[in-house]
Amino acid sequence: MLDLNEVESFYGDAQALFGVSFSVAEGEVVALLGRNGMGKTSTVASITGLLTPKRGLIRFQGQTISGQPAHKIARAGIGLVPEGRRVFPNLTVRENLVATAIPRPDAQVSWDLDTVYDLFPPLIKLRGRMAANLSGGEQQMVAVGRALMTNPSLLILDEATEGLAPLVRDQIWAAIRRLAALKLSILVIDKNIDALLALAHRHVVLEKGRVSWTGTSDQLADQDFRHRTLGL
Repeated sequence: MLDLNEVESFYGDAQALFGVSFSVAEGEVVALLGRNGMGKTSTVASITGLLTPKRGLIRFQGQTISGQPAHKIARAGIGLVPEGRRVFPNLTVRENLVATAIPRPDAQVSWDLDTVYDLFPPLIKLRGRMAANLSGGEQQMVAVGRALMTNPSLLILDEATEGLAPLVRDQIWAAIRRLAALKLSILVIDKNIDALLALAHRHVVLEKGRVSWTGTSDQLADQDFRHRTLGL
């Protein structure tokens, strides 16, 4: 589904990624882990075309996407839920959802307003409200729904539950578990290690822009190993 091979990316003269390599298989959930500033968001930006790698190769469904503009990568089938949500504040919930919708007749699960509202029932009553007037949790539901409305083959969630109230966090995790059960390929970044251990098939740890470890939830469940690997 997604393959990164020796990716190196820069912000001006400052190098952010140093030979990052990992993959996400079809139907697989992969967690991208690491402390703040270790390169997680830079990796997402490189995948989605918001940052152009100077070296290395990124392939999606067999096609090279590194160096492609962000809108072409989105249309290729990668949906992004960005850090900080970034909903369109002056649009309603419904307008946010349909703004970037991409119908895909061949999609395994066809996402439209009805299926998004089924995933997040609170949005039904909020569909006419301006996104600027939503809570953080409601905005996150909109951000996930907006990404799903592109009918992606791969969903990327950057800091999926950051700053959310516990009840809303549980709703977001429940939605992600439903998506995983539908065999949607998912790359997820979050600080809730316990939730990721229960969800992800594999974990990739970044340390100063490099992949320092990759492995399974069983390995990362060991507290001593987790502390050595993540410093948490």
